Amino acid sequence: MHPEEMRVTELDERLASRVPASLFGVVLGLAGLANAWRAAHTAWHLPAAIGETLFFAAVAAWLAVTSLYVLKWFQATDLALAESEHPVQCCFIGLAGVSTLLIAQGALSFSRALAIFLFVVGAAATLTFALWRTGRLWRGARSPASTTPVLYLPMVAGCFVSGTVASNLGWQDWGQLFFGGGFFAWLAIESVLLHRLYTGETLPPALRPTLGIQLAPPAVGAVSYLSVGQGAPDLMAHAMIGYAILQALLLIRMSRWITEQGFSASYWAFTFGATALAAASIRLVPINGEGAMTAIAPAVFILTNSLVIGVATGTVRLILQGKLFPPPFASTLHDTQKCNHNGEMR
Repeated sequence: MHPEEMRVTELDERLASRVPASLFGVVLGLAGLANAWRAAHTAWHLPAAIGETLFFAAVAAWLAVTSLYVLKWFQATDLALAESEHPVQCCFIGLAGVSTLLIAQGALSFSRALAIFLFVVGAAATLTFALWRTGRLWRGARSPASTTPVLYLPMVAGCFVSGTVASNLGWQDWGQLFFGGGFFAWLAIESVLLHRLYTGETLPPALRPTLGIQLAPPAVGAVSYLSVGQGAPDLMAHAMIGYAILQALLLIRMSRWITEQGFSASYWAFTFGATALAAASIRLVPINGEGAMTAIAPAVFILTNSLVIGVATGTVRLILQGKLFPPPFASTLHDTQKCNHNGEMR
């Protein structure tokens, strides 16, 4: 056996070496649902305990995934570096900072000092990774086939969530700066992505769940817009929520094609945008009193809860079957740029 292959076999025995950065999506889904339930408590007087329980579940997931992912860089440095060079998986690393920001947002109810500390760490990590990764992307020399919605994660998701949390901390002007960065980055990246989807080769089954991220920019952006602005149900707020609903309907229409390969932990990609859409819709209900959001928000909230419960149930099933973690990127130690027809590394 090749020495490098022996090395990968040894690393395969370590749990940390098999933890992908995409697993931070679990934190985003749980924290996002917690925010939706907190909004539902304010709007509809639903039990506050549910939102708080979901937040603590998100904290537990964040601590577990963060600890394992940090260990990965110490115990399996080669595999971690290979993941950072992977044309698709690399962008999920940005979720480490985004998940920290969401925990900071939830922690504000308990400790402002802790929330500020987590915000600084999360925003710094998010911005640093976004600049590093985007700088690499702007050099070109990458296959159009690797252009997927994961490109939104480093810059768009990071800026929108940073803007939301900064505003919640009372730093409205900083929040508006972050929102502007995320908003215009979203428009630029979406044009590239849609061109690839309309004119390029069909997405391989393994990459199709990443389309769930397509829902996130308008939905997470709507939450950020409501936070950095006056929170009023103006044209922009309704427009962003309307576009998010359109994306959600399109994903539902394509669901059979997207799920062709079967369930995996990558389905958490759908939950971030869905929970943000629910939260944004609910936040407008007390303001509107009547109208579109009064009818839309309950339906979106119910569907979002069903989605997260379904994905969480599927994840528990994978854990019980010992299939939650994918094999480490053994071949990426040789060539991180080559993908097979399933979109996976050879």
